[in-house]
Amino acid sequence: MEITIKEKLDKLKKLFKKSDRILVAFSGGVDSTFLLTTLAAIKGPEVFAVTVKTPYIPQWEVDEAISLCKSINVEHGILNLPIPVSIKDNPADRCYQCKTILFKNILKYADDIGCNIIVDGSNADDTGDYRPGMKALNELGIRSPLLESNFKKSEIRSLLKDRGMEIWNKPAYACLLTRIPYDTPIDKESLSIIEMAEIFLHDEGYRGARLRLHGDIARIECSTEFHSEIIKEINRSKIINYLKTLGINYVTIDLEGYRTGSMNVLIKS
Repeated sequence: MEITIKEKLDKLKKLFKKSDRILVAFSGGVDSTFLLTTLAAIKGPEVFAVTVKTPYIPQWEVDEAISLCKSINVEHGILNLPIPVSIKDNPADRCYQCKTILFKNILKYADDIGCNIIVDGSNADDTGDYRPGMKALNELGIRSPLLESNFKKSEIRSLLKDRGMEIWNKPAYACLLTRIPYDTPIDKESLSIIEMAEIFLHDEGYRGARLRLHGDIARIECSTEFHSEIIKEINRSKIINYLKTLGINYVTIDLEGYRTGSMNVLIKS
């Protein structure tokens, strides 16, 4: 029998004891926003948030996380971390390496502020594809309440919409390392180029567009519904001209459109 939304919400509310002090690893995305706002409504001042700022997390995402926490009066910390040495060449297990390092820092922060439970926004749809980061969460004892309650992304968006929160239809975003092929050295300049290019594309109306960087070749991934607009001369020229100012020599559009984990096809099984 299908579990109802109400039953999932009830389960989420019963996952924690009254005495628990909960730290939410807060990216500012749809899932962690739903988790944070729901837990804050249930437990009030016993819920805290922390956001990690690294060179491969866009600044606008950090800014949105700060703004949301202020709006709901949740105590919010920012952890500034460099690019870990273990992922400087963007290895295939970089998500595992990264989350291990990031959450070890979050564990220390939780201890400093007296939180006994750390949670993240992983949901029931995050168990597919290639997700080595989930292994790190399990090893470190990080809880995923939305996954434990079997919430799906579509249900989370629907509930946020019902609450009148504009973030309900925010496109999914992953860290900027996912825009670079595996086993490619990472540098701040490339990350900056990707961030500026994606801000430009989003400002032009191509919501959720990704810029995959293959050396001096840009591969734009976006919803196929945008393709006809992008190839119009006025729009095409504007995109090409801007991306070339960033040092990109060749500008392409991926005819398959946006899909999560597109770089994973390069992983040798």
